[in-house]
Amino acid sequence: MDRRKFIVTSVAGAAGLLLGKQLHAARKSKKNVKNYSVVILGDTHYDKAPATIYHSNYDDPNEKSNAVHRKEFERNGEMWADRCPRLIKRAQQLADDTTRLIYQTGDLVQGDCGRGDVHKQMLKDAIQDIAGGFPSHIPFVTIEGNHDVRGTQAAEVYHEFLPAFVSEELGKSISKTTFSFTIGDDAYIAVDFNHPDNQELDKLLKETQGARHTFILSHGTLFPADNSYPTWYFLGGRNPEKRRKEREYFRRELAKRNAICLCGHTHCTELLDWYCPEGRITQFVMNSVWANPAMSEYKELVSGPEMYGKFKNADKESLYADIIPGLKRFSIAYCAGSFKMKVEPNRIAVDFYGGDSIEPTKTFVLR
Repeated sequence: MDRRKFIVTSVAGAAGLLLGKQLHAARKSKKNVKNYSVVILGDTHYDKAPATIYHSNYDDPNEKSNAVHRKEFERNGEMWADRCPRLIKRAQQLADDTTRLIYQTGDLVQGDCGRGDVHKQMLKDAIQDIAGGFPSHIPFVTIEGNHDVRGTQAAEVYHEFLPAFVSEELGKSISKTTFSFTIGDDAYIAVDFNHPDNQELDKLLKETQGARHTFILSHGTLFPADNSYPTWYFLGGRNPEKRRKEREYFRRELAKRNAICLCGHTHCTELLDWYCPEGRITQFVMNSVWANPAMSEYKELVSGPEMYGKFKNADKESLYADIIPGLKRFSIAYCAGSFKMKVEPNRIAVDFYGGDSIEPTKTFVLR
């Protein structure tokens, strides 16, 4: 099935899954590779101007959030009129014979539609305009972001959409928003950042033991971000102490696997490398919200582990205290673009293409 027609026809039955399995079988002959690439898009906040296209039914009685969201609609309409289509086209050109996956880090759409049928249309249009231009034989995997489920009936619509779409793309039955798949000997585990399913995550970690590399796909960060919403991280929340034991358990389990977390949410490009007695977790945050022209350049705001927690939240030392002793690398840059991760047995690196640049703007060596 052409992914451009996926949401139009809403095929989630036997015929659709059969074709998915056929695509999966065709891909399987190429699975046992040691070297491959993954093209990655960060948050995209798909939207269109005028705002009435998707947001005519939006109504928030809270004046403050209403004003913030309407500014986001303006931002989105402006950037999706020109810059973001150019960014997406450049990302599509990055896919080549080595590419085994297209990954989008969540917040595929803006949300805030006010009606379920409009939210469904927004998702359909996003798949057509973003995923539809990539080669159909390469799986396109998106994960749940907070905007994907924001608005009236948005969560219901998205939770019906995601498992069906990802099942079709991966050629395997996916029934939850936390799921896993493999590329060769590498495990990819997608985590529902908004609705953590600890039991399912624990099961998937056990099922994928022995993987060469373990990649965690999460919209939000595993560690507290140094931004305006520092408690919005995996198993965090307004009262982080409440879920401390859960967080510590999964950090240990992921460190044992020397996991690499590929996430979004912060609208920056960030690198964090953390060590503990059990092992290591590398977190890389990516952004494709090209909010203004200057974001095509890589502008580092802070660099060095000693700066963690001091960029925006120097008054919240306790939030970062248990992370700082094991931190080896940390940087934040205010930029947007597309990314190409190259996975090799002894090296994993990501090329960042600022805006729609032809040549890599910066290369990050994750491992």
